[in-house]
Amino acid sequence: MGQTFANREVCDLIFEDYATKKPFLNMDYANVSTTEVTGETVFAYGGKGHPKRVSFSGERGGTLTIETQIQSFKLYQLLTGGDISNTAKFMVREVLTVATGKITLSSAPATGAAVNVFAADDDCGEALTVTVTGTEVTITGANDNDKVIAYYVKEFTDKVQRISIKGSSFPKAFTVYGDTVMKSEDDELLPYKFVAYKASPQSNMSIGMSNTGDPATLTITCDLMVNDKNEMLDLILEEE
Repeated sequence: MGQTFANREVCDLIFEDYATKKPFLNMDYANVSTTEVTGETVFAYGGKGHPKRVSFSGERGGTLTIETQIQSFKLYQLLTGGDISNTAKFMVREVLTVATGKITLSSAPATGAAVNVFAADDDCGEALTVTVTGTEVTITGANDNDKVIAYYVKEFTDKVQRISIKGSSFPKAFTVYGDTVMKSEDDELLPYKFVAYKASPQSNMSIGMSNTGDPATLTITCDLMVNDKNEMLDLILEEE
């Protein structure tokens, strides 16, 4: 109990689904992990000068805040509660050359999707009149070797992941296991662990995209609650 130590290392984290007790995510790539324990104190006052006479403590809680530059769709799912699927639809833009009054798209448009074609010098301007059959697009009044730009929605069904976040999507609660090392004043490395028994990720998520500066950092903040045994957080130090 008298051993003194310091920390300069992040925790590796394992998220376990609180309801099913099944491991959900192994996160060994975070840059920062901060555990904060909070509480509130209220006072009974009395006498001249309105001094504090009795304190009452309550509202025990806390947060687990994680910062990471390495990201994954599994992490996005943890944060949002969204569903992951292996199909997606997205608009594509293709610059093509007219041949015999037609152009050929690289893929067939998604079912029911429109194809909009513009002259190369009028991108997103006045759409040309077209007839679409599969990947073949016939352009009314087009000349051979004309450059045109085609926009259409394509369906991706291979080697794709999509996470769908709905208005009714909310994150689950997790039990979080963290481990790192502390360094003692005797120059020993001491394994240090924590268990957050019921951590609920906040729904806020900001995904930054920039072509300058450091790689984008994603911040995950989990509210700490108690489980059915009134357990909230364990801090564990192993002595080598």
